[in-house]
Amino acid sequence: MSPSSSIVICAPGRWLSYCFLLTALHAPIALLAGDPNTNRSDSIPPVMSGGQVTNQVSRSRTLQPNDILTVSVYQQADLNTRVTIDDRGAVILPLLGRVEVGGKTLVEATEHVQKLYDSDYLVNPVVTIQVEQIAALRFSVLGEVQRPGFYEIPTNESISLLEGIAKAGGFTRLAAPSKVTIQRIENGVPKIYTINAEAMSKDTRFSPFRLQPGDVVTVIQRIF
Repeated sequence: MSPSSSIVICAPGRWLSYCFLLTALHAPIALLAGDPNTNRSDSIPPVMSGGQVTNQVSRSRTLQPNDILTVSVYQQADLNTRVTIDDRGAVILPLLGRVEVGGKTLVEATEHVQKLYDSDYLVNPVVTIQVEQIAALRFSVLGEVQRPGFYEIPTNESISLLEGIAKAGGFTRLAAPSKVTIQRIENGVPKIYTINAEAMSKDTRFSPFRLQPGDVVTVIQRIF
């Protein structure tokens, strides 16, 4: 039976898997099912370099700590796993151990994992990585602000220190805006920045200090 006739009789649930395999192993051949008038970008996730990109995740978005991923290898059920990216951007995968995926797009991470399996363990592996749950990009504001707590950084946007403090309701009357600290983890190492937020708010020559996920902003009490 020819490959094309096999596709015709496959159930819809198997069609995507079969097309996916052909795309990965026989590029640039791509066979797509369904009504040609159907908007395929909504119904079929795009397939790139052996990996599947979900419609809910931007192709340009980089993977972040606390993202939850599902990793599967075609016809290798014992390698399929569900993992959470740790604070240093790594996951633990069967056979491979610790693999760095943080800071990579979904496609880049898929290609990276696929090459690792291909180099030492499997022949022409077909790897699929999907983001099961996107981590909330949060920072916290503590100390002398009106509403201490956790706040989210909007997806695909940035937020400055002053904007973050504003989200927390602004300074209290006891705050010392000239000594605001930001604790941050960089490459697994804690760092503390001290910012004069008062001067920054009054002088446009100061560049905005951009907050990052996981930052802890602390506004200390002024000394009378």
